[in-house]
Amino acid sequence: QVQLAESGGGSVQAGDSLRLSCAVSGHTDDSYAMGWFRQAPGKDREFVAAISWSGNQFLYGDSVNARFTASADKAKNTVYLQMSNLKPEDTGVYYCASAINWSGSYWLGYKDWGQGTQVTVSV
Repeated sequence: QVQLAESGGGSVQAGDSLRLSCAVSGHTDDSYAMGWFRQAPGKDREFVAAISWSGNQFLYGDSVNARFTASADKAKNTVYLQMSNLKPEDTGVYYCASAINWSGSYWLGYKDWGQGTQVTVSV
């Protein structure tokens, strides 16, 4: 089992950028890939991005492709989500999650989840 802790959320204006971090601790060798998901009030959980620790595999949700970039620093056991050109519809709680295999956008494939960090984008 791994423990995950997100940070970096906040309130910004449309067009701004934010970088989220997810620090991973515990049995980190059990983690093959990391995913980012978000959930807005009253909406279903939405896939944002996934990346393997090697960086060789990655996937982005259609709504964030070309605006968000995921990266992984194995030496620091930390993954990042660089978000640019933020839009009000990006508002939500952002969660990072760990998978023992490549799970892409399939949220059930992620075993461990963080508590989330709030991102609010105003017009």
